Formats: sequence, C-alpha cells, structure tokens
Amino acid sequence: MLLERLYDEDLAQASYFIGCQAKGEALVVDARRDIADYLALAAKHGMRITAVAETHIHADYLSGTRELAAATGATSYVSGEGGKDWQYGFEAERLMDGDIITLGNLRIAARHTPGHTPEHLAYAITDGAFSQDPGYLLSGDFIFAGDLGRPDLLDEAAGGVDTRFEGARDLFASLKKTLAELPDYIQVHPGHGSGSACGKALGAVPSTTLGYEREFAWWSTYLANDDQDGFIAELLNGQPDAHAYFGRMKRQNRLGPAILGQLDPLAEIPVQQLLQQLEAGVSVFVDTRGHTQIAAGTVPGALSIPGTAKTASFGAWAYDPEKDQRALIVLAETGEHAATIRAHLMRVGIDAVKGFTTSLEGLPTVKPKSITPAQLADFEYEMLLDVRNKTEFTAGHIPGAKQLSGGRVLWNLDQLPASGTIVTYCQSGMRNAVAASALRDAGYNVVELEGSYLGWSSFAS
Repeated sequence: MLLERLYDEDLAQASYFIGCQAKGEALVVDARRDIADYLALAAKHGMRITAVAETHIHADYLSGTRELAAATGATSYVSGEGGKDWQYGFEAERLMDGDIITLGNLRIAARHTPGHTPEHLAYAITDGAFSQDPGYLLSGDFIFAGDLGRPDLLDEAAGGVDTRFEGARDLFASLKKTLAELPDYIQVHPGHGSGSACGKALGAVPSTTLGYEREFAWWSTYLANDDQDGFIAELLNGQPDAHAYFGRMKRQNRLGPAILGQLDPLAEIPVQQLLQQLEAGVSVFVDTRGHTQIAAGTVPGALSIPGTAKTASFGAWAYDPEKDQRALIVLAETGEHAATIRAHLMRVGIDAVKGFTTSLEGLPTVKPKSITPAQLADFEYEMLLDVRNKTEFTAGHIPGAKQLSGGRVLWNLDQLPASGTIVTYCQSGMRNAVAASALRDAGYNVVELEGSYLGWSSFAS
C-alpha cells in the first residue's frame, strides 16, 4: 500500500493519495483544485487514479474532486449521509456508513462521523495484503492532532442558526462510537494542520494515533467521564473567526465547482496595455510583495495579496468573485511564479487571474496613507478598526477600537461608517495591508497604523 500526504501550507489543508501497487490503481481523498501534483504522483508510481473522494462539503477551500475526475476518468465518491439538506448537487457515487471502495487489496470503508458537518465521512483503510483489520483513518475534519473539527461553521459562515449545539452533540457521539469500534493503534491522518480555521488548537504534526488522542487530547477527560455538557462548552469556547468566504465555498462545493480543464500559460501584460485596463476599470493590479514594501509605494487601487505563503487565504479576503468581475493582473517574478499565484487563488474559487507583470516600472505609484502610533491620539478619525481575530482582540487592543477580522471586512461593510476616515491595524501589519487595500478598493478612506498593534504597544509602554 502507498499512502502519501499532499499538504497545502497556504490553507493548512491535507489531501491524500492512496495506492494499490499490485493493481496500479489509486484513490485521492480531498483533492484541491489545482491537480498537477496528483497527476505527477500517479505518473511517478506508475499508477492510474481510478477514484476520487471527499470527506465532506468543505468550507475553507474549493474541492478538486470534479476537476481530478474529469482529467482522469476516475469515479467520484461523496457522502450520501446528512439528510436531504446536505446532499451534493453533482453526479457522483453516494457513500453511506459502511460502504466500501476497493482498490486491489485495499478496502476503504466510509464511516459516518457527523459533528463538523452533518454529512461528514471518515475513511478507515485496510491493507488486505498485510491485515484483515483497518490500520489507518483518514479523519477529514473530525479528529485532528490535538483537536477536533469545529461544529459552529454552519452558523458562522453558512447561514445556520444555533446548529453548533446539535453539531457538538453529534461530534461527542461520533467520538464515542469511533473509540468503541476502532483500536488504539489506528493511525489518524487528518484533513488539516496548525493554522487552519477549522479548529482552534490544531497540532502541527502530520498524523497521530487514536490511542494517543484518547489518552492526551483535551477532550479525553470529558469523554471518559461521559460529560457531554462540559465537552460542548469547551469545544465551542474560543473558536477563531470564520472567514466570510467560507459561505461561498460551502455553496460552490455542494453544487459542484466549475471544471476548468487544461489552463493556458499566463501572458505578460505590456505596461501600456495594463494602464489602459486599470483606467477602464476592467482589471485590478495585485501587489504580491510584503507589506513593508507595499507601504513604500504601490499602484493606486492595488489589492495587497502577499504571496505565495498565504495567497489563497488573503486573496479570498480581498476579492469576491461573486461580485467582482475584474481581471486580476498579478505582480510576479516570472511566468512560472504567476502560474503558482493563479493556482493558489484557484483553491478558493478565484479564477480571475488573466496576466502578470514583473515590475512596477512605468506604472504610477503612491504610498498608502499611514500614521504613527505617536500621531494617533491627536488624529481625527471616524473609526479605529482592529482586523485581528476576536481572541487576539480580547487579549489586548487599542482603547476605542472596534474588532472586525480581516476575513470578514468586505462582507460586513454595514458595520463601518458611511463617511470619514478609518484607521486600521492588525498585529504586525501584514493582515492590515490586505484589509486596508480591500477597503480602499471599496471606496473607503483608510489610514494604516504603522507597526500595527505591536508598534502601538511599544510606544504606549
């Protein structure tokens, strides 16, 4: 048996390539939308991808299940659990609890594990050439290393009302069932790692075991004492802010993401053509440099999307493809770099990258408005906006500030003043640059606080 983890640092998301070497067939679970890595892995091992599956309707990235199936002719498998409100809207084989995908000697058994979402599946893998019992669990957003999948995203991002409590009860029951039916030696391979917003304290290690989590995870005591109420209270307390784009991901993943097929190379856009496009409002410039470089000068109206470490995450904060039809022209070192940026943005359903430029030469530049912490007390503004998470804000903030996380700003403009100046800050400046550029693009007069909260804290002390 071959089991390989493909990890996206940008979104802290893991997909899995499971292959039967005897038969030369492979299954990919929770594929992302840029599929080149899976095709390359199959070619490397001389395998055909004959099946693609997913654990649930994802909220944090756009699924590549349909894309990979279309490219390989593989059979698609999705959950048929969760009731009528959680059925997929595209053609695929529906898996129910106990259904099995067979690849040569491998048996991949679907296990209904509701909690994070009602339809959620985990996959227990048995290597028949080695044992008749399962040895591995692809747990999706059910069990993480050191944590559990949050049950409140349907409320936070998908329009649900108090579904978090039912989800938390389901998660408690799923844990009890799983621990009763599977042995402690089971290797757990989760769908996310540290940095994901799908839980509040995910570990950075790539895998764990059921027994280790049973013994040491925060939830183990509640489960051992059958304390469901205590479990629910602890689970729901302190969850990070859910990004607003999660709602769009839920809708698109349920209906079925558009299949892009083979993509053409991106063209380098001549300066004069780019200037004309920007002037006509049909394109927007994406500055991918670090926030300190952008602060020294960028193209007027540019979106700040530092890349490529968090291109997908920040891109989904600053650009809403459901409302914005402008083409994105990205600043990139080479055409290959531009293609990487496009691939990252595709992962969150932003398919608008149409070209690139390699420098700011010949383009007008302007320094984004900013003030120092020393100037803040005497500066006239309508709102002081903290774009960090609620937990960061609670731990300490500038007096008088209002909190609205960067991933929610564009979708909550009704919480901002209709006129006047908004002063924005985050922890160190990078998230602030993204949110401030998005607000300027939306027509707001934004001034960034130099050094953000860390700069203010040093000054205030």
